[in-house]
Amino acid sequence: MSKTMRAVYYRQFGEIAVLEVGELPVPELKEGEVLVRVKAAAINPVDAGVRRGMLSSFIPVQFPAIPGWDVAGVIEERGFAARRFPVGAEVYGYARRPVVQWGSFAEYIVLPESYLALRPQQLSWEEAAGIPLVGLTAYQSLFDAGGLQAGQTVLILGASGGVGSLGIQLAKSRGAKAIGVASARNHAFMTELGAVGSIDYNSPQLAEEVKRFVPEGVDLIFDCASGDTLTNSLPALKPGGRLVSILNRGTDLDKGIDFHYVFVEPNATQLGELAQLADAGGLKVKVSATYKLEDAAEAFRQIESHHTQGKVVLVP
Repeated sequence: MSKTMRAVYYRQFGEIAVLEVGELPVPELKEGEVLVRVKAAAINPVDAGVRRGMLSSFIPVQFPAIPGWDVAGVIEERGFAARRFPVGAEVYGYARRPVVQWGSFAEYIVLPESYLALRPQQLSWEEAAGIPLVGLTAYQSLFDAGGLQAGQTVLILGASGGVGSLGIQLAKSRGAKAIGVASARNHAFMTELGAVGSIDYNSPQLAEEVKRFVPEGVDLIFDCASGDTLTNSLPALKPGGRLVSILNRGTDLDKGIDFHYVFVEPNATQLGELAQLADAGGLKVKVSATYKLEDAAEAFRQIESHHTQGKVVLVP
């Protein structure tokens, strides 16, 4: 196998212009790790934040840094003691390591085998790559932090994006009801995914509109948008309800709110559950655009527009 690979990388923090595409060494394979040939890698808004240095205070970056925390691919080599999967296994995973350096926007990535699960076979490579970060974020927010149960109602802010669209489907899979908040042009999309109601995020009476669906208020608000949308939705939370956010850390919220902040963690067991749900037809991933590594800058421009419906994916 070649000792080098094509990759997208940056040598300093900054805007899209700092991105380069070229040859870098294939990462060294260590104990408990596997070498994965990347078939598809989804891009997420957090990738832009990392590139700008916005997370460097708690996730260190080593340059040159390859972005990308979502991957679907084929295991090509195994390090010592890595025996969960055979060579040739088709896997997917959330590829965030303790240090940002060897991401998934490349022809190859090395990961601990504990990060990976067998990919859903009923989805394309691109669709599978679109699940890990957003799927785990939605799962851990709704069920681990949010405690969402069958029969309850969740209000999802930013429900047409990657995390929100998976959140609608996961809530439905557990027998809960989801109301989606997003722009009016995305309402049909959210209904298709299983939302029982859709509300325009620009509505000045957002909370009142929520209560047309659930007069007593919602059990859980899952915030994937924050800002005014979050502020305007808070009156819709029932007494004793819970707020979970992936953006707001709670410093500006009423201390009486049962609030939880979630920063997604790798979890192969949960990835396995998501794969099973997808293969059973209960989880669909909308891929809105695919790009080659050479067109990574355009992929970043798309994701940074904040108007993406579904997922944007790189294909080496």
